[in-house]
Amino acid sequence: MPSPLPPLTALRAFEATVRLGSASAAATELHVTHGAISRQLQALEQAAGVPLLERIGRGLAPTPAGRQLQQAAQAAFEQLRAGWAAIQPRPADGPLVLGCPGSVLARWMIPRLEALKRDLPGLTLHLAAVEGELHPDLPGLDGVLLLGQPPWPAHWQVDVLAAERIGPVFSPQLPQAAHLSQAVPAQLLQQPLLHTTSRPQAWPAWLDAHGLGTATPQLGQGFDHLYYLLEAAGAGLGVAIAPQELVAADLASGRLLAPWGFAPTGGSWALCRRADNRDRRIDALARWLQQQLQ
Repeated sequence: MPSPLPPLTALRAFEATVRLGSASAAATELHVTHGAISRQLQALEQAAGVPLLERIGRGLAPTPAGRQLQQAAQAAFEQLRAGWAAIQPRPADGPLVLGCPGSVLARWMIPRLEALKRDLPGLTLHLAAVEGELHPDLPGLDGVLLLGQPPWPAHWQVDVLAAERIGPVFSPQLPQAAHLSQAVPAQLLQQPLLHTTSRPQAWPAWLDAHGLGTATPQLGQGFDHLYYLLEAAGAGLGVAIAPQELVAADLASGRLLAPWGFAPTGGSWALCRRADNRDRRIDALARWLQQQLQ
């Protein structure tokens, strides 16, 4: 009977090889020899029973099966690292660890890091991407910046920063762009709508706000993450639905259009922490985030 888990040492070697693109780089990171990495990769493929890597040029790339395993391994190692960090004594002057969904991290937080350093020079901030359902104890995190709505976990302190507003956006490259720019919201029902599997309520909420709550939209391509959804919209693949703040730069540059504006969802931008976390740096960060959102 096959083992329910892969050999973990070999899995670590495999994850590092895929992430870094070569066995040599993985060997350097893990402080072992190139030969040791090669043996671990062979052992993992033998245990899996399918090819996991293929050589492309001088590097290694995952096969479809390898990509699936690498994604699962990366998520598992990230969770393990977060859990390990959570039980370590944290120095009082250590960095403040803030979790953000990947789309918020890439499209909103990172562009503001220089302003944050300028406005809060005494704050050392470490950003961590978080996806999916969060553990209520927020292991490894001092706080998390979310787009969400109540009910929140009972033992969280939640600073509501701003109301969330969402709206349809599309690229001027979309074949129907000129027509849609002059259309009424009801005409969106004739378009395949890009969406995220993580927020299936986004389109129905927006349609309801425009008096179209009884209509059934045509859902087109779905994406796991909002970041990918917005990249697809920017590439002219369809009409997406997005929070206003995450597309503000695209609207300003003309990369995306939003002819119908944005409507409140009933949700909020919120900075959340455990109620027993008395770190005053989070209070300062909450005030700064609120100012940025306003």
